[in-house]
This record gives sequence, structure tokens and C-alpha cells, in this order.
Amino acid sequence: MSRSAIITSALIVLFACTGFGQDRASAPSHTPKPVAEPGETSKLAVKRVVLYKNGVGYFEHLGSVKDNQTVAVSFTSGQLDDVLKSLTVLDLDGGRITGVTYGSSEPLDRQMADLRLNTGEKATLTEFLGALRGAHIEVKSGTSTITGRLLSVERKTRTGGGATVEVDYISLFTDSGEMKTTELATGFAVRLLDSGLTGTVGKYLDLVSASREPDQRKMTIATSGSGERRLFVSYISEAPVWKATYRIVLPSKPGQRPLLQGWAIVDNTGAQDWNNVDLSLVAGAPQSFVQRLSQPYYSRRPVVPIKESLSAAPQTFEAPISLSGARMSGTVRDASGAVVAGAQVKAFDASGGAVGEGVTDGQGRFALYSLPDGSTRLEVQSPGFRKAVQFAVLSAGQSVERDIQLQVGNTSETVEVSASAGVLNTESASVAARGRAGSGRALGSGAGLGRGGVVGGVPGGVAGGVAGGLIGLDDARARSEAAARTQELGDLFEYKLKEPITIRKSQSALVPIIQANVTAEKVSIWNDQAGLPRPQRALWLDNSSGSTLDGGSFSVLESETFAGEGIFDSIRPGEKRLISYAVDLAVTPDTKLGATTQRVTRASVSRGLFMLIREELASKTYTFRNADSSARTLLIEHPARTGYELRGGLKPVETSSGWMRFRLEVPAQQTSSITVEEARSIQTTYQVSNLTGDQVQMFVRERSVDKPLEEALRKVLSQKAIVAGFDSEKDARNDETTKIYDDQQRLRENIKALKGSAEEKALLLRYTRQLSDQESRLDQLKKEVEELEANQAAAQEELDKIIQAMAFDIKL
Repeated sequence: MSRSAIITSALIVLFACTGFGQDRASAPSHTPKPVAEPGETSKLAVKRVVLYKNGVGYFEHLGSVKDNQTVAVSFTSGQLDDVLKSLTVLDLDGGRITGVTYGSSEPLDRQMADLRLNTGEKATLTEFLGALRGAHIEVKSGTSTITGRLLSVERKTRTGGGATVEVDYISLFTDSGEMKTTELATGFAVRLLDSGLTGTVGKYLDLVSASREPDQRKMTIATSGSGERRLFVSYISEAPVWKATYRIVLPSKPGQRPLLQGWAIVDNTGAQDWNNVDLSLVAGAPQSFVQRLSQPYYSRRPVVPIKESLSAAPQTFEAPISLSGARMSGTVRDASGAVVAGAQVKAFDASGGAVGEGVTDGQGRFALYSLPDGSTRLEVQSPGFRKAVQFAVLSAGQSVERDIQLQVGNTSETVEVSASAGVLNTESASVAARGRAGSGRALGSGAGLGRGGVVGGVPGGVAGGVAGGLIGLDDARARSEAAARTQELGDLFEYKLKEPITIRKSQSALVPIIQANVTAEKVSIWNDQAGLPRPQRALWLDNSSGSTLDGGSFSVLESETFAGEGIFDSIRPGEKRLISYAVDLAVTPDTKLGATTQRVTRASVSRGLFMLIREELASKTYTFRNADSSARTLLIEHPARTGYELRGGLKPVETSSGWMRFRLEVPAQQTSSITVEEARSIQTTYQVSNLTGDQVQMFVRERSVDKPLEEALRKVLSQKAIVAGFDSEKDARNDETTKIYDDQQRLRENIKALKGSAEEKALLLRYTRQLSDQESRLDQLKKEVEELEANQAAAQEELDKIIQAMAFDIKL
């Protein structure tokens, strides 16, 4: 018999010996019992749901009660915690709320601790027997039976017949005072002889069994009143995060704009169906947190989660901080005030060159970016109307709003509109939403499904079909309409469904929330620090939908087929953003760094400080080979480095916090390059009084100073030499004084050694004369040093005057 079979049979015997199954009804149970409720119980229906991006939802229930009825709502434990923080209950017809109750019990680990059975929820047989140490038991193993108190359960290794096996041994202290050990062989049995322990084991098994039951907590709301009344209940509760996903359909005909479709994925994981509920989806994350209010609280150490590992994710691009050039936008209307969709809008500079082009959307709106400084001519034309012309003077960074009215007539006729100077729009790019998303009817018919279309109309289909006509995919997409209205909610943004929706419990739904034509330019973007071998195919998307696009995944459809997918962060109305979706295999990039050089651009002297400013020049050349038969527009992301400024007249089309983006056109089957030149200033400061001749000579050799400044510096060096000369002379006098002092010490020691003989007297006179001469010389040296110090102080004062009088500021 296998070891697992031995353990299984032992558990069966153990449970049988404890009375599990036959005595369980009489044993006390820790399983929560339903609370008796006075009166009849009513139920509430979900009427409104608002889902947020932070994992919570706001729920409103509405129901009816009569007299003193109670209302029951079921939650999971996690949901109940949030409900207790936010519950609102209102009797709308004059009744009272007398109380709210819910089932409560101690945590499982606390209940097991109360059993004083030292084992866990998932204890093995050996661990379980070990927890019974000291209990009075009877063990039957093979033909032997031992009765006594459990001493220990041990696992030992036994070797025999060339094999090594692990065997469990149980040791008991018998009633006769003996300690006996027996092997737990196949079919062993253990019987508990302590009556109280049998109930404890039964309670343990009840708790383990109850932990597998569904996590349902019922909340009961007690009411008091007379007659039928309406009851309103609202709360926030844990809910799955709703997800946004988008489709961008690139146009199949020239002059059309891409169609943006937005969808929301909504999950109903609650205990109730959502029948005809008002559903709102909020893009934003109000602050919310989890607090275990539904469980009895015991003080314990905080639980610190293990940091999750990071995984690779699709690349997103930073939002621009500044745009080079001006922006012109507005609305095109006819004489009656109705908006004109699909109108061609073109901008020309003073020389007549085209600098911008666009098409009005379903709301008649247009926007042109990166327009040059100076006089700009704006031309607007549409079939059946005369061409309208306006003029404006633009400057970099300016945002001009122009509304244009078209007159009915021949397209060859031109109406020059006199307009006041453009008004600067000081609002940020994140402007308020302009109502619901456009229907996209200006997209055009496009190509039919399978190039054959759908004949005979589609009754009950999108927009009802067109009876007897031919419906293309572009027509079907254009006629579809978003199922949600959009509006700003302060820092949040709401997609509110126009019609009630039904989502059964444990089901999910895909809801359309955005349907609009947008402006998007197809580009390839290159960042050599991204670690990719080729540029990425991307769309330069201008969110002209009037709605905030919540961050999410998107798919691109081109020529009626899948072209790629990606992810973008939240995009506000009027904001322009790069979104990549594929790899551009037709473009081969190459990046080369230029040599870094330095040159002195400025030299200045003021208040004794000599400052040199050097300019460090660096360049980077980006080269691209386009092997495709169509031209490419490249956007090159170049690092925006602190302290560096662009040189050579090159300007980025937009700048984010970390990157400058440059535009480069690469014709078909050709190679194009762009060189980004940058410079930064390096400042070096010297004390003029500390300059040496070698340093001045180096400045002259590097051409860091001009002739007048060189002469001034050499004058300082000459005066420093005079000061240093006095120092040298003083040092010579001080050295001589030190030598005299040393010699006088020698003479005095010699005089002390003389004894008074005739010869010694003559020597004494000689030493005395020498000391007298040395004293005279010391007096003279002292006067000379004092004179040198006075001359040196005067020379130093003259040097200070020369240095303080120096004032130069030279641009080289």
C-alpha cells in the first residue's frame, strides 16, 4: 500500500474515532447562523451604477417596503467593508430606518486559536497528531495495541535491502509507567479516549469545512412605518475596473479623416442582475482604500506585500509641453448658421507656399498646427459654396480661433472675409468637452465588405440599413452612433450611457462610448534609446472628438484589415499625441555622433575675478533609408538635455519633458539626414591675484583674451613680481639674522668655558668684539626689514588697486 493510502485510511479511522459524522449535531458549531428577522423581507433592485478606474463602483438601489418590512442585500466580505464606509439609506415616504444588521464572526485564525489546538488549517496527519501531544489515546498498529498518553510522533530513516525509506513512529507513556514506541504501519488506527478532546476535534473540522463555503454576507435593513413606501439605498463597493479599448479606422479615400471608435468593457461580478440600470463610466480615480470594518479588529502588525516583478509593456510617448509655430482653429458654418462638414481648409504663408491643410469634422471644426510666424492666408472651400479667404498675422506659440462663414455659390468665386486680429486662446490644451461625440457621417461610403457590399438593406441593423441600396463598411461605420454621452466632472470625465442597460450577474458587456472623426497624420517615429532596430509606425493623433479619451489599448484598421495595435495614456480634448502601433520595416535608421569641441566665447574681469566662458559643441546625425515606394514622414525623438541649446537654426515641431521631436521627410527609395547641433556653456573662474605667467601664456595661446586684457594681466604679473622681490629680500635678511643668533649662542658657550688665563683673556676680548659687531649688524638688519616691509605693503597696495581697477567684458 502507498504512503498516501496509509495516511488516508488513518484519517478515516481517526475521524471515525472522534465521532465525526455521528456526534456532530450535538457538538457546538462556529458556523454563523441566520438571524431571525421580524416581518416579511423585501428586496431592492439595482437602478444606477457608476464605475470608476480605481476598483470601486457607486450603486443605487430602489425598492418598496410595507409597514415594518426588512430589506436584505447580499455582499461578499470585501464588498461589505466598502458598504459600511459609505452606506446611505433613505425612506422616501415618511418612514424610519430602525437599524442595519449583518452577520459577523471572528477571523478563522482567531477561532482556531480559541480551540487551543496547535495546528493550522491545512495540517498533515503527522502535524495533527503532534498537536494532540499529552492526550490519552489508543493506537492499533498491526497486531499490537498500545494505550497511554501521546508523547511524540517522529519520522526516521530506515535502510534495508538496498533501499532507504522514511517511517513514522509514535511514542506513548502507558498507564503502567512505561514508554513504548510503535511503527505506524499500514491500517493503523488512533482512538481518542478524552471525551472533551473529541468535541474539540469536531469543532476544528467544522471550521475547516465552513472556510470552503461561499463568501456571502447578508445585510438586513429594518424599517418602521405604515403603508407602502419607497426605500433608497446607495453605497460604494469593490467592483472590477472598467477597461477602455479603441479602434482607429484609416480612411480608404483621399480627403477623409480617420474614424475613432471607443468601447468600454464592463463586468458585473455582483450577486444581483443589472436590469435596465443607468450606467456611467468615469475616467478618473477618486481616492479610495480598503478597511476591514466588517470583521472584529484585533491589534496586529501591518502586512507588507512583496513587491511585484515588472513586466515589459507596450511603449507610450510623453505628452508635448510646447509646440513650435502657431495653431489656428475654428468652425465653418453656412449662412444659416449650420456647420459645414468636410470643408477643405488650407493655409499659405506670405510667399504663397502651403504651410497647413485640414478638413472640418462632423461639427464643422478644423485645427492647423505648426504654422510659421508672419502673415498667413487661410482659404476654405466646399462644394456648392464660394471660396472664403481670411488673413491673420501669427507668432510662435500663439493659438488663434477663427470662425468662417461660407456663402452659397460657385466654387470658382472667392469671398474675402475681413476679420479682426486673431484672439489669443490662453486656455490649455485640456479644454472642456463639447457634448457627445460626432456620428462620423462625413466619413463616406468606403469599400464594401469583400468588395461586394450588402445588397437589399439590413433591416434592424446599423442605422436601420438602406433599403434597396448598397451599403459599404465605411457607410456602416459612419452611421453607427456612440451609446454614451460625455461630460466633464471636475478632474474626472464621465461616459454616461444614453439608454438603460441590462447585464446579468457573472456576465460582461462591451459598450460603445466614442464615435467620432479625428485628425491623424501617419508618421514613423525613431528613438535610438528605445532599443528597437527599426522606427515605429505611428499616428500623430489630434483629439478633435470633444471628449476625453481614457487610456487603453487600440487597434488600427487600414485597407479593411488589421495594421497593428498599441496603448496610449489619457488624451484630453484638443490634445495632440503620438501613438505607435507597428514596426516600419521599410525604413533603415543610422545614428552617428559628431566630435565634441570647446571654444572660449567670453572673457570678463570684475572685482578681482577672471571668468572664462567656454562653449561645448556637440552634434548628432540621424540618417534614414526609405526602401518603400511611398514617402515617409519621420519624427526623430532627440533627448532634451539640461543646459544644452540648439544651434544651426533647427527647431523641433514639439517638445515633451524629456524629448525634442524633429520632422524629416524621406522620399520614396531615397535617403535623408538631419543633424541636431547643440551647445552648452562651461564657466571657469580664477582669482586674478593667483594667476601665474604660465596661465596667462596659455590664455594668449588659446586666444581666450584680447590684446588689452593681455597687457592688463601682464601688468598685474609685473606688480606681483615687485611684491615677490620684496619678499625675497626680507627672506635674505631673516636668514642672516638667524645665522647671527646661532653664532652668538656658540660664542656665549665658549665664553662660559674660559678659566681666566692670559691666553683666555685675549680670546675673551676677541669674542666680546665679535658679539658687539653682531649686535650692530642685528640693529641694521632690523631697520632694513622694517623698510622692506613698508615698501612691500606699498607695492601690495598698488597691486590691489590695479586688480580692483580691472574691468573687462569681451565676447570672442
